[in-house]
Amino acid sequence: MIPREIPAHELVDCESFLRRVAEPCHPAVIRGLVSEWPVARRAAPSPAHFREYVAQFDAGRVAEVFLGQRPIAGKFYYNEDLTGFNFDRQRMSFGAALDRIVAGVGQSDGPSMYLGSISLEDYLPGFCTQNALPIVGPGASARIWLGHESNVSAHYDSLDNLACVVTGKRRFTLYSPELTDRLYMGPIDFTMAGQPVSLAAAAERDDPRYPRFREVRDQAIVAELLPGDAIYIPKLWWHQVEATSPFNVLVNYWWDAFATRDAPSIGLLLSMITIAERPPAERQAWKAFFDHYVFRSNGHPLAHLPESQRGVLGPLQPSNYDRLRARVLQLLRGE
Repeated sequence: MIPREIPAHELVDCESFLRRVAEPCHPAVIRGLVSEWPVARRAAPSPAHFREYVAQFDAGRVAEVFLGQRPIAGKFYYNEDLTGFNFDRQRMSFGAALDRIVAGVGQSDGPSMYLGSISLEDYLPGFCTQNALPIVGPGASARIWLGHESNVSAHYDSLDNLACVVTGKRRFTLYSPELTDRLYMGPIDFTMAGQPVSLAAAAERDDPRYPRFREVRDQAIVAELLPGDAIYIPKLWWHQVEATSPFNVLVNYWWDAFATRDAPSIGLLLSMITIAERPPAERQAWKAFFDHYVFRSNGHPLAHLPESQRGVLGPLQPSNYDRLRARVLQLLRGE
């Protein structure tokens, strides 16, 4: 399957992005979105040109770098029994890491290096001023990812993600949240970089350990991105990211396009504690109440009452939001 594509010229501000791209909650490719960025133009000739351009912003901070030996072919992953990883982590300055990555481009005997999720505000202050993207929402966190060929296993984020290819090529393979129960999730508290991954999507085709994945493998959405292209990945969509060029740079933005004060992931974690191990029949009962009050498949749970009589279930204005939040905190404290 291929994703929908939206022309970049149709996205002129945050409002148009929310309406055209974010609200459908479905992946979308935006061709040429950042092709006119100064960094994209400067990086086009060679990795050395990219290094020269970003040197002006380098704040000299230390970052964690993934280093894998050539046999792993850039697939940073677990070891065989999931007790460790197939790569090493080293801390070095951003500039030193970039120098080593650039020096290793095209070398067949050196390690594969990957530098990911680096805050542009902290590590390269001023970068986002020269390479602005006005369609992203307020409070978006801009980060840079760079290195040799790499394969980042399918994982999900709890924030909206706009990923922009600066140089190199990227292949994104995406799975809908509805397929989660057939992706065979790895540990949630022992991960490569914070988020659990799909063990099935990372395995060889038709691996007998993951029989239910065979049903959904061909439902993946695959997007091939060139320099200047971008892809919007809605929160909770699983995505595998392959950097397929000898040198690759990507800038992404994370933010909650429909933010309230508390993240939905907090509710998920709390539900794991309070509901997940109750008897099956009781879980089904709670599922019915969640569907009624939270997911609202049949509309507002108090649609039969005038809005003035819906109390805290009225529109989430600050007053009733604070009342509900305060009650939750009281209950957690045992009051």
